[in-house]
Amino acid sequence: MRTNGMKLPRRDLLGLGGAAFLTTVSLVGCDLSTEPTARKRGGSEDGQKLMVKEAPALAARVKAGDLPPLKERLPDKPLVISPADRLGVYGGTWHTALLGVADAVWMDRTIGYEGLLRWNPDYTKVIPNVAESWESSKDGRQYTFHLRRVMKWSDGEPFTADDIVFYQNDVLNNRDLSPYEPVNPVVAEKVDDYAVRFVYERPEGLFVKEHASRGGSYVRFPKHYLQQFHKKYNPNVDALVKKRRARDWMKLFGSKAGFGLGPGESYMNPECPTVYPWRTVTALGDGPTAVVERNPYYWKVDPEGRQLPYLDRVNFMILNEAEVMLAKAMNGEISMQNRTIGKPRNKPVLARNRDRGDYEFFETVPTSMNTTIIAFNLTHKDPAKRAVFTNKDFRIGLSHAINREEIIKVVFQRQGEPWQTSPRRESVFYHERLATQYLEYDPERANRHLDAAGYTRRDSGGIRLGPDGRPISMQVTFVTSWTPQWADVADLLKAYWKKVGVQVAPQAQDRSLWLERSAANDFDVQLWEGELGYDADVLLRPMWYLPLDGTITPGPRWRDWYNTRGARGEKPPELVARTLALYDQLQETPDETQQHALVKQIMDINAEMFNVIGISLPGNGYGIVKNNFHNVPASMRDSVICLTPGMTQPEQYFVE
Repeated sequence: MRTNGMKLPRRDLLGLGGAAFLTTVSLVGCDLSTEPTARKRGGSEDGQKLMVKEAPALAARVKAGDLPPLKERLPDKPLVISPADRLGVYGGTWHTALLGVADAVWMDRTIGYEGLLRWNPDYTKVIPNVAESWESSKDGRQYTFHLRRVMKWSDGEPFTADDIVFYQNDVLNNRDLSPYEPVNPVVAEKVDDYAVRFVYERPEGLFVKEHASRGGSYVRFPKHYLQQFHKKYNPNVDALVKKRRARDWMKLFGSKAGFGLGPGESYMNPECPTVYPWRTVTALGDGPTAVVERNPYYWKVDPEGRQLPYLDRVNFMILNEAEVMLAKAMNGEISMQNRTIGKPRNKPVLARNRDRGDYEFFETVPTSMNTTIIAFNLTHKDPAKRAVFTNKDFRIGLSHAINREEIIKVVFQRQGEPWQTSPRRESVFYHERLATQYLEYDPERANRHLDAAGYTRRDSGGIRLGPDGRPISMQVTFVTSWTPQWADVADLLKAYWKKVGVQVAPQAQDRSLWLERSAANDFDVQLWEGELGYDADVLLRPMWYLPLDGTITPGPRWRDWYNTRGARGEKPPELVARTLALYDQLQETPDETQQHALVKQIMDINAEMFNVIGISLPGNGYGIVKNNFHNVPASMRDSVICLTPGMTQPEQYFVE
């Protein structure tokens, strides 16, 4: 039987508040300690530290002389991880699955959540990780990290400040490798072997939260290995390019570093050393399964001083159909997973097969704020369609034409409530107007708004005519491999909107095509999840409130203008431009109170613009975990920012 594990506490303030943000972080608490603890044995306390232990396979390699002793492989102060439930045993394999190679973000979420900093398992504050501590200047322009002494890469070479400086200055700041100029330039300075300082031109207010969320790249570029493929460090790199049959040194570097390659880039080169709990042995894309095995130099231990991870390996099956993954879960072939499997419509059949598959459920508490966002292309290439989509009365009318209660009942298993696009109710950024406006199902009111938009003329079939005199018709595209329910949502939207005189053509698309068309400004209307509706989510990736995200936005041309600082794209209208200016100000503000006030202004403007339509607030989700697979918390936040389940520290999962 599984225990209840971790319970989500009451929401705390985001990250580090007030003065704590501007001072050195102290290392307190059992999950941040740097020394194994003495434990009671046989009813007596001898006060002696327990001997550090390691996996039997590694001990055998030490005995054979193939590997240094454990004390020479750990840093001076390894990070001590307290198990979610109990101390584990060594051995075993975590069996899980990807929905194609493009789904490699699940690898990041499970085995790749390692950075200088990280979120704690409750997703309430930022805590040390590779860095033992950090400090910042009062103006938010300088941040200094203190690394773990004598920490090593998976090949045994030292991990030092040189690796961090190499990534920042020679990769990110190299315009051949990273062609886009940064909005706020930064350089890394080596203070000593185990300290590095980042110096920005202007204040960088979200720096700490960014590093806890998306700063993992800083610890996966080993200079000692990658410098041979870098023109600055290898004057003969062109000969190497020719030998490896690469196009140029940048492509060669990218293939070896996993840089700029797209999904799964970190797991495509088994030769590249890592600091992750497991290292790649069968690369993603080399076969039907990607395999990672324990890193003998991993730098974390449990409270008894035993080196983590407990598990020997993780196997990622590469599957092309969500239904195949579901069948494997029901058959007990997946150890633990929520991604792809944990859809509302799958839960009844998974529940019926628990005994056969020998698994139970764990709960995921979403940070997303909507099951389905309807994003119109407000920068459409067709002037007539752009005129229709940018008409606020048109969008309001279509919102009132949606029977959300029916969608929740029929499609989402009665889970959730009608909702627009406000951050979640438990978030500090909750905005009542943005959550509740234009939710009522009222076809008469819908028709009044559509008439007010100017589209009163109709063709013989009852479809309203647009400004060009042609029937208003739009293609609604979605990715069923991501969320199968969107096909049903699109069919219902087709029926609802036809009743008020708007024609819809639903179309399922492959995710890669969907993303390609989104980036190219080549779509009418897209459906996507209302991701990122909680505290840090909103600060770090406000994709539904600002046109700056690469996945989806109602204004692709505005996004291009912002991200290239006007070199490409199209200058947005006044209100959109104001939200972007406010976000620029937020990013330069280290004071959390000021950040929250700026978000409030952004939300006010979004409520006024009403650029996108929401369907429903998601209910709690779930995942499955085998009964012999332990230390998975019974409840966890589900977020792309803290990389669920990565923040629950999978290195302490084990198989009994």
